[in-house]
Amino acid sequence: MVRVRTNVATKRRKKRVLKAAKGYFQQRHKRYAQAKRTRIRAQAFSYRDRKVLKGELRKLWTVRINAACREAGMTYSRFISGLTKAKVAIDRKMIAELAISSPVAFKRLLKIAQEHVGAVSVAKTAAKS
Repeated sequence: MVRVRTNVATKRRKKRVLKAAKGYFQQRHKRYAQAKRTRIRAQAFSYRDRKVLKGELRKLWTVRINAACREAGMTYSRFISGLTKAKVAIDRKMIAELAISSPVAFKRLLKIAQEHVGAVSVAKTAAKS
């Protein structure tokens, strides 16, 4: 049977790992074994933090929307509730962007939310009496 030499494959594999480990601290970007371990750990953090980032951005959008609502004299929860009842299909990312870049459009959304929150509360009080 012919002897298989793995020099090319081994060199290519090591080269790929060391290239991915560029910029790592001290020996972690020079030594293959350390670079390999560090790269696996870095990929695990990267995977986890992609999920964490989504939550952090949503919190940021909520804070921005809340601040813009408070300036207009409305709470965040009433605003979102009003938009939901008005069946406005716009996500928090876009609402936060509107609050920052286009205050006129955001005021229209506030007006829509106020109308629907007010209409529901009037209907509830009428039903109670």
